[in-house]
Amino acid sequence: MSDSPQTPNPSPGSAAGPVEDADGVKLVYILYFLAFVIGISAIAGVIVAYLKRGEASAVSSTHYTFQIRTFWIGLLFSLVGVLTSVILVGWLVLLFLVVWLLVRNIKGFMAISDNRPIPEPETWLW
Repeated sequence: MSDSPQTPNPSPGSAAGPVEDADGVKLVYILYFLAFVIGISAIAGVIVAYLKRGEASAVSSTHYTFQIRTFWIGLLFSLVGVLTSVILVGWLVLLFLVVWLLVRNIKGFMAISDNRPIPEPETWLW
């Protein structure tokens, strides 16, 4: 027997430290990709991101912040695009939105696949 007390291994999600959650992050990116076909899946994705962000590791936390901002900024641009589509400029806004969403989701999915954080999760661009 050793003289030092042994501490049990903390379970995932315990108060001992943040949890690396690459699967949860990937799930949100997949739900965002599905939103191109089934729009409501983006709402499910942002809910998952909000629920998981508090217990996430530093790497996962940057992704969850990036994903939450992607949802809200995307919603803003979609509203602007729809409202201005009557004067035709809205169609360009909506086209930009599709490209912007694809780039952000692909960039984020590739980063989490390599276990890399998002360098600037609060950016408006990519």
